Amino acid sequence: MVIRVFVASSSGSVAIKKRQQDVVRFLEANRIEFEEVDITMSEEKRQWMYKNIPEDRQPAQGNPLPPQIFSDDRYCGDYDGFFESKESNTVFSFLGLKPTLASK
Repeated sequence: MVIRVFVASSSGSVAIKKRQQDVVRFLEANRIEFEEVDITMSEEKRQWMYKNIPEDRQPAQGNPLPPQIFSDDRYCGDYDGFFESKESNTVFSFLGLKPTLASK
């Protein structure tokens, strides 16, 4: 199972950069293996991300903004979903992973 975090390395938004860093740092700190996918470097990856976010999770206007998180091809959620799961201590289930013994 591969956790993939879709990011935009050249985003001009400070808020997006901070959100991306928050997700990446959390995964690194908890030793959760993941792949960072830069959508600014590949139109194909950007289009894959857009197509694989469920319609009911799409924004009312515009395209979904990074970070977007997938477990293999299963959509986990965006930063708001990640943040909520972090606050409620349910990140492992959010990511579709079994909790490790060291995490609580």
